[in-house]
Amino acid sequence: MLPWKRVLRPLAALLLTAAAVTVPATTAQAAAPSAGWNDYSCKPSASHPRPVVLVHGTLGNSVDNWLGLAPYLKVRGYCVFSLDYGQLEGVPFFHGLGPVEKSAGQLKEFVDRVLAATGAAETDVVGHSQGGMMPRWYLRFLGGAAKVNALVGIAPSNHGTTLSGFTHLLPYFPGAADLLAKNTPALADQVAGSDFLERLNAGGDTVPGVRYTVIATKYDEVVTPWRSQYLSGPDVRNVLLQDLCPVDLSEHVAIGLFDRIAFHEVANALDPGRARPTTCASAFE
Repeated sequence: MLPWKRVLRPLAALLLTAAAVTVPATTAQAAAPSAGWNDYSCKPSASHPRPVVLVHGTLGNSVDNWLGLAPYLKVRGYCVFSLDYGQLEGVPFFHGLGPVEKSAGQLKEFVDRVLAATGAAETDVVGHSQGGMMPRWYLRFLGGAAKVNALVGIAPSNHGTTLSGFTHLLPYFPGAADLLAKNTPALADQVAGSDFLERLNAGGDTVPGVRYTVIATKYDEVVTPWRSQYLSGPDVRNVLLQDLCPVDLSEHVAIGLFDRIAFHEVANALDPGRARPTTCASAFE
């Protein structure tokens, strides 16, 4: 990749964030209601006894992030739910920007609601980007380990990101880090080495009783280096998308939005007893 492309990608991400926090509420449209999921009358089946909670990424929402995966899981017999979290006042549509600890509290409340509605004892959680990392705070500090059977992270920011090296430049711009923390706390929380991440990962990446799966792509340009997404500990399975299908070119956004090879591996993680090998042909299943 040409050096200028390495610079432009993180700059584009930063500009998108700036647009998200400055767009007037009157000019943005709220996400459309989800179709086919968030059905609180859904009762889990014997073959899929746990509802699946989908957790969107930074700048995402409960609908747009899951237009691919939610129907994929619904047609396979799962009760599927998704939440909005990390909202900032006056910023519609673009969520996942508030403090990650507070967002984990929102996830706790949502999981309790889903379990009460479905009658299930546990849920499985699938998250993209921040949505694959944030639930770990819920599991470790908010009692979530007793209510979650499995956590599947798609390109999760488990150990933060350098944003292709761009965050290393923050010290050279006085006040930039403080501005980031004030206006978009979740972005500051996800910078590699942040205080939040130090507390999250102190004492190990996992908690007992939860199965963990990480699905990463080596072409990820947002959560970098991509190996920082991996977890260490018992009951962890780290998967590189290109080990399943070498010609899969999905980057950070595509792997969560429409990559059916990644979706197939999510389904395997949710139901390991019925898992089938994930290959390039899985894109057509």
